[in-house]
Amino acid sequence: MGCLREAEEFDREVAATIAHYGGDARAAVKAVLIANAYLQDELTEAVSAISNGYARGRYSGVRRPRS
Repeated sequence: MGCLREAEEFDREVAATIAHYGGDARAAVKAVLIANAYLQDELTEAVSAISNGYARGRYSGVRRPRS
């Protein structure tokens, strides 16, 4: 399986997430989008804290916050 998950595993996770929100798919999607935005912000903050030399240029394509 490696880093890529099987489709069935995603299907189970989707069903569990929708069930968690009482069958409200819109609420489930909203929660996932909010979580994704939070993780994007965390990643941006982490990348901005890493020097370009330490990262050996691997993160040059990531947008850094303006100071």
